[in-house]
Amino acid sequence: MWSILPSTGASVPSAPVRIALAANRASGGGLDPAPLVAAIRAHGAEAAVFGPEPAELERAAAWEPDRLAVAGGDGTIGPVAELAGRLDVPLAVIGAGTANDFARAYGLPRDSLEAAALAATGAEERPLELGRLADGTPFVNVASAGLASVASHNARPLKPRLGPLAYGVGAARAAATGRPLPATVRADGRPVFDGPCWQVIVAVSGAFGAGSGVAEANPDDGVLDVVVVPAGSRAGLARRAWGLRTRTIAQQRDVPHERGAVVQVDLPPGTEVNADGELRVGGLERVTVTPRAFRLVVGGRPRP
Repeated sequence: MWSILPSTGASVPSAPVRIALAANRASGGGLDPAPLVAAIRAHGAEAAVFGPEPAELERAAAWEPDRLAVAGGDGTIGPVAELAGRLDVPLAVIGAGTANDFARAYGLPRDSLEAAALAATGAEERPLELGRLADGTPFVNVASAGLASVASHNARPLKPRLGPLAYGVGAARAAATGRPLPATVRADGRPVFDGPCWQVIVAVSGAFGAGSGVAEANPDDGVLDVVVVPAGSRAGLARRAWGLRTRTIAQQRDVPHERGAVVQVDLPPGTEVNADGELRVGGLERVTVTPRAFRLVVGGRPRP
């Protein structure tokens, strides 16, 4: 990279871009960040590796990077995106998990080395919103309860052998064994649903489950989308599954879909929630959104 001295017109080398790479070494069955660092440095940037844990992210902030990059599964992205917003630096995402729904949703390179090169060279940015669970935990795709959590449990042991296909197998098993979940849902205080359901989905990007999703979710509009799949026969779940897979679930008859800056979902105590593929207890009782919370590197190359 070069800069022009205003007084003389002479060109001199500028300092290399400093990229703090938060790498989840457990992602995708084992992530080695060394090739990613080499790819970043090959494009003229400086790189330092950190972990995705809170203390490691604070170390990354103290390093004063010009941009952040995150390598891992979708569940790794939210906290790093939050930090990028706080530092007001761009975020680059290197999909290194099993499904990589976030990278898929924004057309980021599937190849990790190509994504690392984009982290170093990309100049085009897109401001995105960030969802937050009741305790403030950030998420970038979807937080849901019901069959999605059961499916995630079923898929986990299958991922090393089946890869993204594990999500489909896990969902099929969940449909055969899962039970409806009682839920009361409100969006900005407006009643949305009250009764038994198969699944409640609160969406930012709307992407989940290795290609499934909610097409109506817009990460630029400053509101969350909430979709409820009401309980019914197990035979009818095939139609619901098709709607999720084709991202048309919100268009199906008798499927409630609303938008709001605050979504409240009352569930039985101890209900498990799936947030960007990470399982936890609770969090949907108050879900909020921060508009334009961070800037994602999505493409382009800077001029020499």
